[in-house]
Amino acid sequence: MEELLERVRSGFVRVGPREAAAAAEDGALLVDIRYAQLRERDGLIPGALVVERNELEWRLDPWGSHRLPEAVGHDLRIVVVCDEGYASSLAVASLRQLGLHRATDLIGGFQAWRAAGLPVDV
Repeated sequence: MEELLERVRSGFVRVGPREAAAAAEDGALLVDIRYAQLRERDGLIPGALVVERNELEWRLDPWGSHRLPEAVGHDLRIVVVCDEGYASSLAVASLRQLGLHRATDLIGGFQAWRAAGLPVDV
């Protein structure tokens, strides 16, 4: 699995918690793909869009019939957030295959966000 993650991550630049917060302030879409139990246990990043991992591609493909209103184009800056920064990397690889070339993920995931003292709604 480590080899796969290394290969996938070589295709984009990941961001840390403060970079993700700054990107969101500049209009990037933070997308939380954690499952409900983790969101209920740990809270949410204010303003993050919650999209279950199994719906991610359907909801963020700008040409898809099931896209969310936020999926405005392939140039959209997206920062994917999972719990610890593993599943999000694989999700980004999938989004990039859809043409979302500015998609990246949060190093360390939600846990790194919280550890950095950034806001969390509980």
